[in-house]
Parts: sequence; C-alpha cells; structure tokens
Amino acid sequence: MKEQRDKQWDGVAIITGASSGIGEAIARKLAPHAKGLVISARRFEKIKTLASELGKNVVPVECDVRNQTDVERVAQTALEKFGRIDAIINNAGILPMASMTKCRVEDWDNTIDTNIKGVLYGIASVLPHMLERGNGHVINMSSESGRRVFPGVGVYCATKHAVRAISEGLQTDLSYRSKKDGNAIKVTTIEPGVVLTNLAESVTYQPAKEALQTIMNGVEGAMTPENIADCIVYVLQTPPHVEIGEMIVRPVKQSM
Repeated sequence: MKEQRDKQWDGVAIITGASSGIGEAIARKLAPHAKGLVISARRFEKIKTLASELGKNVVPVECDVRNQTDVERVAQTALEKFGRIDAIINNAGILPMASMTKCRVEDWDNTIDTNIKGVLYGIASVLPHMLERGNGHVINMSSESGRRVFPGVGVYCATKHAVRAISEGLQTDLSYRSKKDGNAIKVTTIEPGVVLTNLAESVTYQPAKEALQTIMNGVEGAMTPENIADCIVYVLQTPPHVEIGEMIVRPVKQSM
C-alpha cells in the first residue's frame, strides 16, 4: 500500500466545474503528474487561463453540463488528445437557495439539470470507453447535504441525495457486470461539509445568499478546496482492487 501511495497518479482525467473552487484545486493538484487533463466549465476564459498556467497537458473545453452535447464533446476531446480516459470527476454544481415556499421553479430546474443531469451526462460520456477498456474511475461530488436536509435548501439536498443514489446504482451495476466481463471500474462519491468556495455566488435569492455566506464564514476551521483535492488524489491512488465507495469529509469543528 505504501508503494502505491508513493507513486503519483499519472492518468488522464476529466474535471467538470474547473473554473474555480474545488474543481480548480483538483486540476492544480493533478496537473504536475497527469498524462492529461481536460478541464471544463461554462466560464471558458477562466479555464483557458488556468490551462495555460498548468501546462500543455491541460486542455480547456467550454461546457455547460446541462447540455449533453457539450459533455460528450469534453469526453471526445480527451480521447482525441490523450487516447484514453482514466477518470472523470463530476464536480460541476450549483446551490440556488431559498425556502421552497418561494416556489422558485426556475432555480429548481437549473439545480436539477446541473446537479443531477450533469452527473448523468458525465457518466454516459465516459462509460462506454471505460467498459471497453475494462477499467476507469467515476468520481461524483455530492455533499453532506446528500445525507441530511437543511432549511432553505430542500431541492439542493434532493439533488445531492440523488447523486449518492446514482453512484451506488452505478457501482452495483458495474460490480454485477464484472462477474461476467471482469471490468474493474471504480465509483466514488465525495461528500464534503463546509468548504470555503464561491458556491454562494450561485445563490440567486439575495437574502439566502447572505445567510449562506454568514454560515460558511462562521464555521471555525472550514475546509479549503485544496483539502478536497487531496481527497481526490487519495481515492485515485488506491490499488486496482480497492474501491472507496464513499468519503465523507468535514471540518472537525463543524456542528451543523
């Protein structure tokens, strides 16, 4: 196990939502040793700048994960540039936040399309290739909100519960199929607690945005995006026969 840890992960990965926060931190962590990274986000100028900083093995692709064609283009770029896809990190997500009594239906639609459909599109874009090769790693970003429900974020919590269920369903189907075809594809769900990112910027209801920022800033020892990136590296470096199905990671002093 120690020898496995000492070896840096050097595969080809796709990272969605890589323009800032956790996605950017993952890209920075993996780039020095990865054979190739395809980083995607809606804010193309940001990922273009990031890619130029990280090196020629990092390729930016503009992508709105709500659009299946966009997501497929990201996967195709990885195959064209690097010849394979070893991992996808479905990190893109938004947090529109308001009491459900406000009936902000447009926010609900955007949250479902981004947080659930975006993950499904990511899986569908890489799974045929991984099944053909017999290995790969699907990492889906959920949240502690995927285990509990908090006031004002019912729909967001529902989407993160869905990500957990999707991951477990995929893992079960792959394990069942592996008895027939021997595939060694891994599935991991990462479930962070409070991380200091700009996720609050995706809150469109101003009173809720201010409340969330206050909550996040009030958690002593809140995690950084780099802490979550370290978790991704740990998960990717497990031995071929070892799969970490779920990883819950939170600040020691987080009480909610």
